[in-house]
Amino acid sequence: MSAADATKPAPKAEQKTEDEKTDLSEEDKQLQEELNLCVERLMESDPNLYTPALRTLGNQIRASTTSMTSVPKPLKFMKPHYGTMKQVYEKIVDEDIKKECADVLSVLAMTMGEGRECLQYRLQSDLTKIGEWGHEYVRHLAGEISAEWTEITGDGENEVQLKDKLIQLSRQIIPYNMAHNAEAEACDLLMEIERLDLLEQYVDEDVYQRVCLYLTSCVPYVPDPENTTLLQTALLLFRRYGQYPQALKLAMQLNDHQLIEEIFTSCPDTAMQKQLAFMLGRQQIYIEINESTAEYEDLVEIMANCHLNNHFLNLARELDILEPKIPEDVYKSHLENTRPQFGGSQVDSARQNLAASFVNGFVNAAFGQDKLLMEDGNKWLFKNKEHGMLSATASLGLILLWDVDGGLTPIDKYLYSSEDHIKSGALLACGIVNCGVRNECDPALALLSDYVLHNTSTMRLGAIVGLGLAYVGSNRDAVLTLLTPVFSDSKSTMEVIGMAGLACGMIAVGSGNADVTDTIMQTLMEKSLCHLGRQEAVEAIIVALEVIPEPFRSMAVTMVEICAYAGTGNVLKVQHLLHICSEHYDSSDRDESKSDKSSKDKSSKEKEDKEKDLSGRQAIAVLGIALIAMGEDIGSEMAFRTFGHLLRYCEPSIRRAVPLALGLISVSNPKLGILDTLSKFSHDSDSEVAHNAIFAMGLVGAGTNNARLAAMLRQLAQFHAKDPNNLFMVRIAQGLTHLGKGTLTLSPYHSDRQLLSPVAVAGLLATLIGFLDVKNIILGRSHYLLYTLAAAMQPRMLVTFDEDLNPLSVPVRVGLAVDVVGQAGKPKTITGFQTHTTPVLLAHGERAELATEEYNSLTPIMEGFVILKKNPDFNP
Repeated sequence: MSAADATKPAPKAEQKTEDEKTDLSEEDKQLQEELNLCVERLMESDPNLYTPALRTLGNQIRASTTSMTSVPKPLKFMKPHYGTMKQVYEKIVDEDIKKECADVLSVLAMTMGEGRECLQYRLQSDLTKIGEWGHEYVRHLAGEISAEWTEITGDGENEVQLKDKLIQLSRQIIPYNMAHNAEAEACDLLMEIERLDLLEQYVDEDVYQRVCLYLTSCVPYVPDPENTTLLQTALLLFRRYGQYPQALKLAMQLNDHQLIEEIFTSCPDTAMQKQLAFMLGRQQIYIEINESTAEYEDLVEIMANCHLNNHFLNLARELDILEPKIPEDVYKSHLENTRPQFGGSQVDSARQNLAASFVNGFVNAAFGQDKLLMEDGNKWLFKNKEHGMLSATASLGLILLWDVDGGLTPIDKYLYSSEDHIKSGALLACGIVNCGVRNECDPALALLSDYVLHNTSTMRLGAIVGLGLAYVGSNRDAVLTLLTPVFSDSKSTMEVIGMAGLACGMIAVGSGNADVTDTIMQTLMEKSLCHLGRQEAVEAIIVALEVIPEPFRSMAVTMVEICAYAGTGNVLKVQHLLHICSEHYDSSDRDESKSDKSSKDKSSKEKEDKEKDLSGRQAIAVLGIALIAMGEDIGSEMAFRTFGHLLRYCEPSIRRAVPLALGLISVSNPKLGILDTLSKFSHDSDSEVAHNAIFAMGLVGAGTNNARLAAMLRQLAQFHAKDPNNLFMVRIAQGLTHLGKGTLTLSPYHSDRQLLSPVAVAGLLATLIGFLDVKNIILGRSHYLLYTLAAAMQPRMLVTFDEDLNPLSVPVRVGLAVDVVGQAGKPKTITGFQTHTTPVLLAHGERAELATEEYNSLTPIMEGFVILKKNPDFNP
């Protein structure tokens, strides 16, 4: 209703009401006359008539504003009198009556006022008893409060008073909202006036979960300092109501070690502490706990993931997939309708054998059995060329993943081999076996420490990358001090130093460890994984990086920035990165740009991934967009579209990075759109784009056994049969698709896609950065970089235990997760479910819930390892 209507001359309004009167029902007429009478009384000069008239008006309006399906009759009939009411208000002298009048005016202003009259009159009246004017009025008021708040700038006396009044009003509105299932609105108001600290007083047992759910789901959409405030508020509420698992989850999201320890040690219940330990183990955070703690050994073992291997093998036994597979089971080349080549027998090429070593490692990952290496390994190893042997031996580590106790014996014999590459591979394998698992005897440290400064650089590489993987995310000083001398050692080649930087970065991932940063800064390797998810804390580092010579500088700066904001969905950073991507170099006319490109190609052929121009920075920016946006669905949808544009219009270096970025947006989540796009680029004329697209297909389908993807890859294998490089990539992608026979995932997100594991991101990034210069690194001699993916491998299973940690089989429903933020009542959280008994596999975006009343789970997030408690109220 516009201002013009309210200020129309009175006679017209009367004519209009005359016409309306004819088609009003009896009661409406009566109501209208009553209201007109009240207004007339107010126009008279006798103050005694005012109070009853205002009371009648108020009661009429109150009686009708309870439900808001259409504009309530009294408000409609009062429309012509709004201006009159304002004049009446001005002439009233008595304070109390004036307040009552303001009360009524404030409600009328909701439909007729201009500007913020509703709020102004409310501030003139009592600040209490808001609720009785109905829900719609409260909402309207809340909107005006937040608008008013943003406009208050000064710190004068008046402003401070106004702020106090607004806060007083808000304190009225919030309990009203809480009582009427409008928790989201209450939170919004407090977020607008920046007083989330008030929330605690008004939240009770019944609503805290909905409030916290709303707060945490707002996190990706608010600017920087505010997102942590939201998390901290939710965390406070969870702790207040003894919800330790959720509190711990948020503390891990905040990446605040002190808080994590506090929550863990303050938990009184041992079973619950074990559950928390499982969560810490999954995020690979290890806290030193007091040895006098009850069940100390159990807790330490759980946190160190020592049991991961046995539980995984239990799952395999249940699913009946213990039988080792050979690469041919994955290739299924008998389905291809190709005639055997001339000469009948297949040529045994080293490149294909190398691919087979990887595939064999990926497919049998963590199963502890395979058919190539376990039975007579040497025969297979010597089918590979020198650096191929390194990777072939290291694949043994993948097969024995997480099996620290039993896994080192089979590898041990290769440490005494005469071949340096095999020895180095065995060292790397030792590291892989320890990946993500801690052991108090530190076998990896003991075995590998002697080789870090070994005379041959091959041995060094194996030992260094092995250490990086074995202690990824642990921030262990002992390991870091061991690696530091490598940087300054005269015998270290660039490759060794690079790997040492990578290893240090992986060990200190997400900790912002100052010593590591200094060391890496001095030798400058652009490996900034230390700062994964540290956000603001990187500003100082970026300034320090400004002193490095140019081609590395921009890469290093961009690298630090993208790692710092990994998975935050930070829109501003994404825009900044897109800006970097859109810079074209010197294309004032066509010919020049062509020569520019050819010079670029030459420069990228200069070995080492240190391109002399800025295109490296752009490639990293592209990966950065994916890294930041993968946190939330809307962001990744938008990134997907943006990448489409980048592919069509950008420089070759960007085009090469885009398929990798597409892979990173949806790791282990084979969405059709992304698969189709990648499959289109796997036939690209630029061979590097094709290589990367094929690898990205493997990444997107990692561990899913996706049938459609498997068929696509088989077709590609046929298409590229003559091109060894592309075929190598196809084989790798096939191996990834069947990772761990379809039981593992590479996705860095877990716990209902809320938590980002910095360790997993470090593993993925290390591999992807390697692919930015695919020809020299992955297809050259450094293909062992693929093993950094081991850091991201996690079983995608749900295993349930009783309180003594014995596996328990219970029925669970597994279905697609549904977002239920802010919905009324108790909506279903999953849809299209099937009932299975645990242990079960969970695909991307699936959620499980117990299908029995007999047990209660200790954590609301049914994922990974969950401890169940008998339900005391259960009667079968």
